Formats: sequence, C-alpha cells, structure tokens
Amino acid sequence: MPVHNIEPVYDRNSKILILGSFPSVKSREMRFFYGHPQNRFWKITSAIFNEETPETIKDKKAFLLRNNIALWDVIESCDITGSADSSIRNIKVNDINKILKKSKIEKIFVNGKTAEKLYKKYLEEKTGIKAIVLPSSSPANAAYSLDKLIKEWAIIRE
Repeated sequence: MPVHNIEPVYDRNSKILILGSFPSVKSREMRFFYGHPQNRFWKITSAIFNEETPETIKDKKAFLLRNNIALWDVIESCDITGSADSSIRNIKVNDINKILKKSKIEKIFVNGKTAEKLYKKYLEEKTGIKAIVLPSSSPANAAYSLDKLIKEWAIIRE
C-alpha cells in the first residue's frame, strides 16, 4: 500500500490550502508535489502570481510560502494502481486540521473531481470548511488547455 511520503508545505501565514487526492508515482519518487513534468500545477500557479515557474523543490516551497499557499493531499495512504485516481481503494486520510490549527487558512481548494469527492466524504465535516473545486492540473485533463486552467485557477488569488 503506497504511503504519502511528502510533508505538507505551509507556515503560520498560509491563507489558502490546495489539496490534491494522492501523489502520482512520479511525485512519490521525487518526494514532492506535482513532480510529473506534464502536470501543469506549477505553470498554472506561477502564471497566476506572475512569477517564473519554480524548478527545484526548494524554489517550489519558497514560491508556495511567499504566496501564502499551503499544499497537501486528502489521502495519507491507499491502494492505488500506478497513478490512476480511479483505482484508489482502502483510504486513510491526512489530518488536515494540523494545518488549520497552525496557519491562517481562509479557503480550501481541491485540485480536481477526485480530490473534491474524497474531501467531501472524509474531511469536510471535520474541517467545517466547504472546498472550492478547481479543474485538475493533471495531464489526463485534456479538456482544459493551460490558458483555460490559468483562468479557472485565478480564483485562488482573490
């Protein structure tokens, strides 16, 4: 059973929390979020904040914290085939409240429909915060161009 091996990124100034479902195989290998080169998360968020796309893990963490973004996933561990969200079974969720207690989170966003479904099922009642759904940054979400994703994700800056 794959276990989430990436610590959440946040600090006491974090105002928004973005949650994915569970890290891809590539992200687990790299030990950091959105590690697959085709995932558009870093291009989307850097465009919204008018910054260069961060390349290293150190730069990505600095980018998130500089923009008051906390980043984690709904799932701590699960059974999953490869990186396919549709194959997720036997879920254990992360304790999101540990971030909420030590930060200034005002809004929670979920990256894609699977994260939304899991958040509503396992975490919404515990946090008392309704999540705002963003279209998935995954390369599997071919219906959305990068420009369309940037427009939809711009809400995180409001």
